Amino acid sequence: MGNPLCHFEFAVSDVDRSRSFYKALFGWEFDSSSMPEYTLIKTGSEPGGGMMKAAPEMPGPCLTVYFMVDDIPATLKNAEEAGGKVLMPETPIPNVGAFAIIGDPDGLTFGIFKE
Repeated sequence: MGNPLCHFEFAVSDVDRSRSFYKALFGWEFDSSSMPEYTLIKTGSEPGGGMMKAAPEMPGPCLTVYFMVDDIPATLKNAEEAGGKVLMPETPIPNVGAFAIIGDPDGLTFGIFKE
């Protein structure tokens, strides 16, 4: 089946507190060495995740899941035609790939990712 879950991302109010919680709860490991404002989460199996401080303009802490796609522009077009909304256009991640954020017809948000 295509478009598997490939990444998850926490936006939290206190990164240190959240790292401590998920380390105690699941034994996850964390790495902020490559991106100081973003912590990679190593779950021990795929998919891995990330954690960052929630931006002031965000309504609060949240969890976003990302699905792998072959073509971000085509997926964004399909989302809009199906009644969704592009909340963040295709955004490159240097040396990694690109992502975008979509809202479904009920307002649920999720990301798409392409390496």
